[in-house]
Amino acid sequence: MSAIAIFVEYDVKPESRDAFKRVIGAHAKGTLEDEDGCECFHVLSPREDSAKMMVYEVYRDAEALAVHNRSPRLPQVREDYKDMITDKRIVVSDIV
Repeated sequence: MSAIAIFVEYDVKPESRDAFKRVIGAHAKGTLEDEDGCECFHVLSPREDSAKMMVYEVYRDAEALAVHNRSPRLPQVREDYKDMITDKRIVVSDIV
């Protein structure tokens, strides 16, 4: 089985940028601590576009990603940031 990468791009409301960073940063930290199959979870802040935030996650395999998707933390994180963003795009990729 191959590793799986997740790339998520968020359009963040300007007034919510700091709060969003705190929420998504805590989610990244918790995921890395609690999920063995999460190999990396980076929060990215583009230099040229302050309205965007991104995350890059790598999971050992499909089962590790499934464990992440079942995490009780995920629905709460999404609820916490839902009013902070205007859109998000998710790309799931196999690492070859």
